[in-house]
Order: sequence, then structure tokens, then C-alpha cells
Amino acid sequence: MSHAEDHEGTRRDFLYYATAGAGAVTAGAAVWPLVNQMNPSADVQALSSIRVDVGGVEPGTQLTVKWLGKPVFIRRRTEAEIETARAVEVSELPDGIARNENIDGQVPATDENRALDEAGEWLVQMGVCTHLGCVPIGNAGDYALDGNIGGWFCPCHGSHYDLSGRIRKGPAPENLPVPVAEFVDDATIKLG
Repeated sequence: MSHAEDHEGTRRDFLYYATAGAGAVTAGAAVWPLVNQMNPSADVQALSSIRVDVGGVEPGTQLTVKWLGKPVFIRRRTEAEIETARAVEVSELPDGIARNENIDGQVPATDENRALDEAGEWLVQMGVCTHLGCVPIGNAGDYALDGNIGGWFCPCHGSHYDLSGRIRKGPAPENLPVPVAEFVDDATIKLG
């Protein structure tokens, strides 16, 4: 084999590699907009997490905010509400799973596993009935203290939730879900 033939083979290999590389870059440039359009838009990303000022929420009252197009109940509970909620045995519940996205796994639906803080003063949950997606009424139902403090009632089909948002009676199959939430300071809760 002569020196010229060996040099010619190297040029051919270079042309193959250069053409393949240019084709790969062109294919990537053509496909990238198709893949990128599947990402959530900026307005959707902005709504994926919100901060809620809870500094003015007094014990025994509830604040409802809209997050990801759904209501979220943020309740600051009284000592009586916490005691009543913690006295419930998990074995009495139709749904014994906490449904808390802040805790890994399927933990029992104790009040401690559903409250936002260790003391149990703050309860944050999605305000959508797990039966057909209605919005339950706060401070109502058979499991509210003294008939009008705490608890939730869905009048559409008669689901009753207790002071921890756990289903107690009616057609709803699950407890009200607890979304990802945390305190970022003493008066602000971050959802998402």
C-alpha cells in the first residue's frame, strides 16, 4: 500500500465522522424544540409553590387559599381540637392511611402524622372531597366540636371529616390529602 492510499483512507474516515457529527447536531437542533415544548410554562411553574402568610390566623379559625387550582384549608387548631383529634383510634377510621405527602410511605392516619407541626396546632390539607371532588364546608358535620368548631362536611353526598380531615362517615373513600407544606418562618407556610 502506498503512502497516498493510506492518506486517502484517513480523509474518507474524517468525512464520515464529520458528516455523522453534523447530522447528530442537526437532528438534536430539530428535536430540541419538540422536547422543550413539553416542559411546563413559566406561569405554571410560578404557581407550583406559593407562600401563605398565616400570621393573622387565630386559634380555632381557618384560612382557605387557592393552590394549583384547588382550595387548601389551613387551620390553626385550639387545644380542645387537638386533644379531640388525637383521642381517635386509627382502627375506628374508614381510611387508616395518613395521606400526607410530607411523610414517606403509608403511615397510620394518626393526628400526629397529619398535622404540620409537632404540637398539632397547624393542619394543612387539600379542600377537595375525595368522593367526587366537591369542596367541604368547614366547622360543620358530625365530627365538629360542639357541632360548629372544626370538622368538615361535604353537603353534596354527605361525607363527614373530623378535626384532622380524616373521613369518618359517608361515601368518600379517603382522608383529605395533606400537600407538601412547610413553615419557612414563624408566620409563613410554603405550599409545594
